[in-house]
Amino acid sequence: MVFRTLLALGVVVALLPACGGGSDGGGGPAPAGGGPCAPPGGQAPLGAASTTKAPTPTAGTPGGTLRAGNPNGKAAVPAEARAVDTSRPNRVVGNGTPASCTGKAVATAVAAGGVITFSCGPDPITITMTQTAKVKNSTKRVVLDGGGKVTLSGAGKRRILYMNTCDDAQGPPPGDCTNQDHPQLTVQNLTFASGSSIGADPDPEVTNGGGGGALYVRGGRLKVVNSRFVKNRCDSGGPDLGGAAIRVLDQNRDLPVYVVSSTFGGAAGQGGACSNGGALSSIGVSWVILNSLFSHNEAIGYGANEAANGTPGGGNGGAIYCDGNTFTLRIAGTLMERNHAREGGGAIFYVSNDRSGTLRIESSTLRRNPSDEFETIPGIFYRANGEAQITGSKIT
Repeated sequence: MVFRTLLALGVVVALLPACGGGSDGGGGPAPAGGGPCAPPGGQAPLGAASTTKAPTPTAGTPGGTLRAGNPNGKAAVPAEARAVDTSRPNRVVGNGTPASCTGKAVATAVAAGGVITFSCGPDPITITMTQTAKVKNSTKRVVLDGGGKVTLSGAGKRRILYMNTCDDAQGPPPGDCTNQDHPQLTVQNLTFASGSSIGADPDPEVTNGGGGGALYVRGGRLKVVNSRFVKNRCDSGGPDLGGAAIRVLDQNRDLPVYVVSSTFGGAAGQGGACSNGGALSSIGVSWVILNSLFSHNEAIGYGANEAANGTPGGGNGGAIYCDGNTFTLRIAGTLMERNHAREGGGAIFYVSNDRSGTLRIESSTLRRNPSDEFETIPGIFYRANGEAQITGSKIT
């Protein structure tokens, strides 16, 4: 746990061989054979991603308009992190008209599982969720592809998408609920707007859990590709509680969550706000974030972690909050700017309690991410064994 007082850790930035140069994450691709920029090996495929050429960003729904992420990002994307081919969906939301695309239809399709696309007419559409879409524990995979035209909105009232293998209401999982190889959830070519988990119980042992205004995930696997998250919210106070856009608590075999070419915030008034982690939050979960954009997200709690007397706690990780023991965070080809933490880590709060985790930032730009109370690197609070590995990046 990290206290409100600034810790004099003497962190030194390690200047390792870079993947490539250029501002705003404009470095070259990672070497194919390994090295500091190569993707981790031995990871099981997530969903049905191609092992050769990635599908187009709007696979299965031609004419999409969404272009998310950092356009200057050049980080190599491993096959398992690419968009899933949805040209042969298991089910389609809508019959070609906007009126046929309802929140109830989305929730029904997610509960049934499989590859899901949308047919809502030629124009972009916002679908207001009247209930949270929940993934069943018996489902092998759910792929939700908006074709670049679909926005799912929580209307500031509810969480948009929920997957929790420890929630018996979604069906009993076999064995250890925190270490299941399914469901495998992929969201791609979608916008998630105005999701809210305000009022959800923050205790991770309670099935609903706190945080995750747009997506809450526990168990299985999660992948996010070419998607945008705007104006999502979770509770404004509390230690550890976080993730205005996405909250993740467990992943199968501790494999990472992939976030690829996605935007969190992106403009003034569009960012997420939560006690901790204005975009992402996790405990003991690894992440690989590639060619993405984080801006105008806020950690709005105060009192830090553990909470100072007389405070609700929180305020750490304006964009990303990561806590726990052994976990990794790799950020490559990504731009993080104008995120803000009321306490520590205007862009990133990273604490490995047993000092066994690692933080790597490659070919990325982090700038103007104020931390009101404490940081160890500009815009970052870092606590682990050894140095943060920062290569080919600009951090100011």
